Amino acid sequence: MEPPFDHRRLDELMDTAGLDAVLVTSKHNAQYLLGGHRFFFFDYMDAIGVSRYLPVVIYVRGRLDLTRYIANSNEAWQLDNDPVWVPEVSLTSWGSVDPIEEALGHLERVLPTGAAIGIESSFMPADAFTRLALAGRYRIEDCLYVLERLRARKSETELRLVEQASAKVVDAMRAVFSKHGEGTTKRELVEALRREQTDRGLTFEYCLVNMGKSLNRGASEDRWTIGDPVCLDSGGNFGGYIGDVARMAVLGEPDAELEDLLAEIDRIQLAARVPIRAGALGQEIYVAADEALTSSPLRAETTFLAHGMGLISHEAPRLTDTGPVPYPNADGGRPLEEGMVLSIETTLCHSRRGFIKLEDTVAVTDGGYRAFGDNARGWNVAG
Repeated sequence: MEPPFDHRRLDELMDTAGLDAVLVTSKHNAQYLLGGHRFFFFDYMDAIGVSRYLPVVIYVRGRLDLTRYIANSNEAWQLDNDPVWVPEVSLTSWGSVDPIEEALGHLERVLPTGAAIGIESSFMPADAFTRLALAGRYRIEDCLYVLERLRARKSETELRLVEQASAKVVDAMRAVFSKHGEGTTKRELVEALRREQTDRGLTFEYCLVNMGKSLNRGASEDRWTIGDPVCLDSGGNFGGYIGDVARMAVLGEPDAELEDLLAEIDRIQLAARVPIRAGALGQEIYVAADEALTSSPLRAETTFLAHGMGLISHEAPRLTDTGPVPYPNADGGRPLEEGMVLSIETTLCHSRRGFIKLEDTVAVTDGGYRAFGDNARGWNVAG
């Protein structure tokens, strides 16, 4: 069975990094390599008994036939209904060390001593890493960037999932805005959004919520009053892919100042989209946004951010090292590639009117971009 990802590209990336094999232990990358499989039993929490669930996918460079998936014993139920492409599946794991023991046995049969094994350092428990290191047979390297570069270019199937996720999140937000009004608490808005997303087939991940003049983004008992703006910034998961957008609403018709403030945020958002196309340098997005910010009367209170997204909320391409999530600017000086997905967000923390933000999702195309869930970007009037 042909794998659902570009295995030749993975081989090239591994060759460049000097890796002979990878041990994938994060749920999101295991899901990616397995073509969407994610064990439902541990979807919410990994802990069980005295250990935890640890899926392990072993991929040997240039040898699809040696790929192995080490799964939890109960995973057979799901795999019977929806088989994966992997030639060999082991249903033996109940912790974090036993799958690594089995992975070592597999590697010892197919690779010589001294081979380079890539691991996901942030997603391998200490006891599992200790067992791998104590074997002393292999050079252990980190494979985060190899797997990130593999996932950076989305297939058309993946893009459709991101598009559906984004559209469903926006639709859920519109439903919440239309059904709630004066006296609704922030906590009630978040709970309503969770239900609306679930009703649309999404897995609700989070919601950051602002109301009135407050810049606090957590759920609370604060109540909505006439003239108050509300920002919902939420991620909903569809088929493993995240839709992450922010939309604004107001209780009662927006006044002229609110109209002007959101229009200025929208102007910056649209300016940042202009350079997006395959072949353009990632940093061109920031150049365009900075030019728009420089001419803005709101520049002192406004911030801009662009980041990659897909299976996780901040993934390649990584375009800045000064954003709220710390990581190196690995892709600002590199060309954007067709199929990359970007989140673009402009945030105003206004001293009198509070928190005003738009966050949009766009996919890079050969000649420009495709925007997903690109509606309800003005003031949504609540009630």
